[in-house]
Amino acid sequence: MSSFIRGTVILMIAGLITRALGFLNRIVIARFIGEEGVGLYMMALPSLFLVIAAVQLGMPIAISKFVAEATARGDHQKTKRILVVALTVTGGLSAIFTPVLFLLAPYLSTHVFTDSRTYYPLIAIIPIIPIAAISAVLRGYFQGRQNMKPHAISMVVEQVVRISMIAAFTKAFLPYGIEYAAAGAMIASVIGELASLLYLMLMFKLRKPFRLRKKFLHYAANGKDTLMELLSISIPATGSRMVGSITWFVEPIVVARSLAAAGVATGVATAQYGELAGYALPLLMLPSFITISLGVSLVPAVSEAYSKGNIKQVVHRIQQSLRLSFLSGTLAVVVLFVLAHPIMEAVYHNEHAGIYVQFMAPFFIFFFYQGPLNSALQALNMAKAAMFNSIIGSLTKIILIMTLVAQPSFGIMGAAIAICVSTVLVTLLHFATVMKKVHLTIYLHEYLMALIVMVITGILGHMLYFNWLTDVPAINRILLSAAFMGGIFLAGSMLTGIVRRDEIRRLPFIGRLLAPLTPFK
Repeated sequence: MSSFIRGTVILMIAGLITRALGFLNRIVIARFIGEEGVGLYMMALPSLFLVIAAVQLGMPIAISKFVAEATARGDHQKTKRILVVALTVTGGLSAIFTPVLFLLAPYLSTHVFTDSRTYYPLIAIIPIIPIAAISAVLRGYFQGRQNMKPHAISMVVEQVVRISMIAAFTKAFLPYGIEYAAAGAMIASVIGELASLLYLMLMFKLRKPFRLRKKFLHYAANGKDTLMELLSISIPATGSRMVGSITWFVEPIVVARSLAAAGVATGVATAQYGELAGYALPLLMLPSFITISLGVSLVPAVSEAYSKGNIKQVVHRIQQSLRLSFLSGTLAVVVLFVLAHPIMEAVYHNEHAGIYVQFMAPFFIFFFYQGPLNSALQALNMAKAAMFNSIIGSLTKIILIMTLVAQPSFGIMGAAIAICVSTVLVTLLHFATVMKKVHLTIYLHEYLMALIVMVITGILGHMLYFNWLTDVPAINRILLSAAFMGGIFLAGSMLTGIVRRDEIRRLPFIGRLLAPLTPFK
């Protein structure tokens, strides 16, 4: 099994576990503090990600790319210089931005957000900034070495610690008010991130092929050339991430003010945003662990092949990632579309939020494509183009939110429409940009067959849930229907040759069992 496939599979398994735990985490939060509390939590969270994006300065992607190239040459000193410079930059930025956010928290909660109760979640999450800065550098290093196990296990550690703390903290702080309970959820996140960092530091200490502290100051003081190399990738990558973070930061503000302009009360607006951003979007993004895993593995794999001039391998990896992203995306879309309302009712006791999931699900096929395409652009030294694509999509989203949400006929659904339009636009722009750099052959018959299999799966799944299992308890109906649709989709993909025999064989444990069932090469 190639390092690309092996790393992707490891990240997928870890991603599945962490997404499941993260989803459970959101269920616990929702059950304890309700829509309004989730709204406060989701309003404060974008501020954190905006600051973390500024602190990390896009270093993880740059580190992954250049460490992969240095490892291919066997240049350990180059790798050490990369780590020293990256740690110096992110550490210095975190020392600046941590107190800045602390000082700005009262102003943000009072004047920027429409709900002053966001102050407590904002304060509670601040300690995570320096922790996340160091973690990002270590994750970038392991990704560059195409060793995905430390990254994967650290994600699981983070979620396990967080989920073990979340119920205790929210329950302890709830008697003081939902704003304190939301702050308790943030504290649990900080502890989870700290546990993840400690694990990464332990793995780095055990496996690094050099002594990092030796001549640390020398490399830091004389790392101008290395810094320029890192910044050539990290600044455009930061631009893309900052655009997304700024948009996410502005989004709840614009949504809340637009809803207020439409005559919606503050508490109701917070609850509606909680349904969309806290309930619907996490469910829609739940399957993205597959495409995120592909994207993370794609950067070092494509960077190494591109640095060697192996364009054929570059094209193969990108095509492979896109096809797997499409297959996983179509399966996720059909399951979420059919079971949107039952899942929302079973998980959150809020069937109304299912309307957002059902409306947005078909458009999220493009979202699952976006991660690998963005990673391909980073690896092909086209980070600037990716940044401009993100800017166009984000501006489009904000303009549409301001235009649609303020109209009573759209309301919060206008924000859902804006998110879908932006997602489709950015994905198409990324795809067009990649096509300018490398020639990709798109096998339309494979995608058409996948869509046909998806439609058949959806029809059978709908009949199973709403007609054939009516006497089965709701949770069991959902699980049986989802498993049934997954099995039908996998069987259809194998029988039509969308999933190839050689790819099935590479799957750990079950590959040799399933491969004979695939009739085509």
